[in-house]
Amino acid sequence: MGAEIMTKSSLFVYDEHETGYRFHNEHPFNQERLLLTVDLLRKLGALPETALRRPAAASEEQLRLAHSTDYIEAVKALSQEAPQEAWLKQAAKYGFDDEDTPMFKGMHEVTSLLVGASIRAVDEVMSGRTQHALHMGGGLHHALRNKAAGFCIYNDASVAIQHANNQYGARVLYIDTDVHHGDGVQWSFYSEPEVCTLSIHETGKYLFPGTGAVNERGEGSAFGTCINIPVEPYTEDASWLECLEEVLDKAAAHFRPDLIVSQHGCDAHAYDPLSHVHCSMDIYQAMPRLIHRLAHRYSGGRWVALGGGGYDFWRVVPRAWSLLWLEMSDHPMVARLEREPALELPAAWLARWQPHSPVELPKTWLDDNSWTPMPRRTEITAKNRQTKELAMLYLS
Repeated sequence: MGAEIMTKSSLFVYDEHETGYRFHNEHPFNQERLLLTVDLLRKLGALPETALRRPAAASEEQLRLAHSTDYIEAVKALSQEAPQEAWLKQAAKYGFDDEDTPMFKGMHEVTSLLVGASIRAVDEVMSGRTQHALHMGGGLHHALRNKAAGFCIYNDASVAIQHANNQYGARVLYIDTDVHHGDGVQWSFYSEPEVCTLSIHETGKYLFPGTGAVNERGEGSAFGTCINIPVEPYTEDASWLECLEEVLDKAAAHFRPDLIVSQHGCDAHAYDPLSHVHCSMDIYQAMPRLIHRLAHRYSGGRWVALGGGGYDFWRVVPRAWSLLWLEMSDHPMVARLEREPALELPAAWLARWQPHSPVELPKTWLDDNSWTPMPRRTEITAKNRQTKELAMLYLS
């Protein structure tokens, strides 16, 4: 697919205006994490201007790939500085009446930009201009066809996947590593055999959105193309990675995608305030490496990565998303971290952000992992293994 014009370097789709996706100052979803991550990569010298691509906003026609016309009209109307009373009365119907996803001025415009950025990432990869593209501002995986949910207004992942399928005829493997189940994307393609959705997440027994059970497998001709790995609360690195690696290896070999789209919420970290999984930065080094290897084995290297959740945006998100980009771009730091796991973060980045952080920033890329093991580790690992086996039931 256009290999003759393919650039060697990966592309980084970004616009500083994406930080305008902001509900209010006390809301846990804070896009300042984009600024911290970009600054970390620049302080490292790992984000050359030649790698940057600016997005254009998605059109309403593109938004309709995943959302209904009436929902888009509601978002536009509720984006006004003073929405009409008739629309305010309908806000709850469209998911905008709770503290999770409150409406805000200009939300249609800025979320359309986020969607457009994920579409551009797909176009850059599927046109052959690059093999890998990252859009950190995306991954809004909870938005439903007719409703905002879970901090998500438009579902950029679903739009981008449908665009890849329509425009390029691509079979897409979607991998969701956010600690919250990727429900919006799953339901978008639950009866679509050309899209396989795989989500590893904390079980919905205790965590939003309450879905993602192992027996949610797709329907009709798409049965078996929906794969869920709901892990137990207080799951740690080894069990998380064991489950993901084995299931994902089998899923990729079985489905043989033309394109991998991955969502990299980094809220399974022990520091994250909104979940109960107890992983370290090690998984955010390991998961991109696993996906990178599978992309080159099964999808001709075609890989689009998106951001997602992550609510300790001082200590976790900048390191996790930087590790993702370093892996995607084959940066020498990847090999160096293998040799020097206690490698320190750039001093200039720490000096820039520590005065603003309410917590002490970590000094190293990876955690020291001297944490006390979780109680019931053996039982948790055994339960996760049972779940893993059920998840692979229809993968031969």
